[in-house]
Amino acid sequence: MRILGIDPGLQTTGFGLIDAQGSQLQYVASGVIQTTKEEMGNLPARLKVIYDGVREITARYQPDVASVEIVFVNVNPQATLLLGQARGCCVTALVSCDLPVAEYTALQMKQAITGHGRAAKSQIQEMVKRLLNLPVLPRQDAADALGLAITHAHASPSMQKLAAVHALSRKTHGMYRSGRSH
Repeated sequence: MRILGIDPGLQTTGFGLIDAQGSQLQYVASGVIQTTKEEMGNLPARLKVIYDGVREITARYQPDVASVEIVFVNVNPQATLLLGQARGCCVTALVSCDLPVAEYTALQMKQAITGHGRAAKSQIQEMVKRLLNLPVLPRQDAADALGLAITHAHASPSMQKLAAVHALSRKTHGMYRSGRSH
């Protein structure tokens, strides 16, 4: 299974691809999509660069599934909204390419890669380097994206087993029925 990890960002969006066969992981590619050359005040143009970049990566490497980081709420609400737009742009590009999208928080990724949720960026880089047997440390944004792909490679089999044992269904309590909540 080829997994594409995406670490969304408005200036720098990281991507990383791995091939996973059982517990064996193999590095395919990684890098970043930069929007800093675009005019800072032109948000639509920057989102288009991200969208086109994600679609180009998907077309070039033909992943089977994508893994995207879930945005956390920042102290600065404006920054959170902008990051959310970049993330939404990435998810839209992936879905438009008919890719299933898995989502993980930064905490989940850090726990899966380093064993604890408060890992520093340098720790993530080092563990990704070791797990994928890379000759050098990947860039921070690319390391996070590769970490998301690795997280999905480890979590996906467990999620499939859970789904097979118990059909995952949508909760209906607390939903509206005929204009009333029940």
